[in-house]
Amino acid sequence: MFNTSTSHINMDILYTVEEKYLQAMEELNYGETPKALHLLREIIVEDENYARAYYSIGVIYHYYLKDFQAAGYYYKTSLTLDAHFPDVYEDYLKLLVSLQLHKTINQVTDIAIKTAGVNLSAIYETLGLYEEQRQDFETAKLYYQKAALIAVVDKEHHLLQDHLKRVVTKIKAKQKMVYAYEGS
Repeated sequence: MFNTSTSHINMDILYTVEEKYLQAMEELNYGETPKALHLLREIIVEDENYARAYYSIGVIYHYYLKDFQAAGYYYKTSLTLDAHFPDVYEDYLKLLVSLQLHKTINQVTDIAIKTAGVNLSAIYETLGLYEEQRQDFETAKLYYQKAALIAVVDKEHHLLQDHLKRVVTKIKAKQKMVYAYEGS
């Protein structure tokens, strides 16, 4: 039987930053968030320009530790180091939307849609959710339609169709409220 406690003793023997990064991702996948964070910080000490490490630390702060300020710092640093790293845009935009930082959302979106490898369907879905929260149902509908046209996975496409149905219902409800108000 493989003893997991001895596997972590040899962490200093990992030869490359990439190997250490893969080990950190494995630790994160197994729920070992502190170990993953430790490895990622070691990577930054070894290579302060390793954008993926900053991004992954941002993910840990965003989703695991709920420290949004720290997450934003690490996402932004990742983009500063490598603006062509596509993975960061989706999570950074989700963070910005949850914080409702409209100006930064627009800036990041402008860059994201021009970056190769970015999941545009997810970007448009996030923007749709943001506009729906802001009660701009028509703009939300447009974003959901864009996302649905790009989506290639059935599960994602069905989810986007559900978003569209919901926002269309809200548009109709809003119109009925206006008519009822004007008629009173």
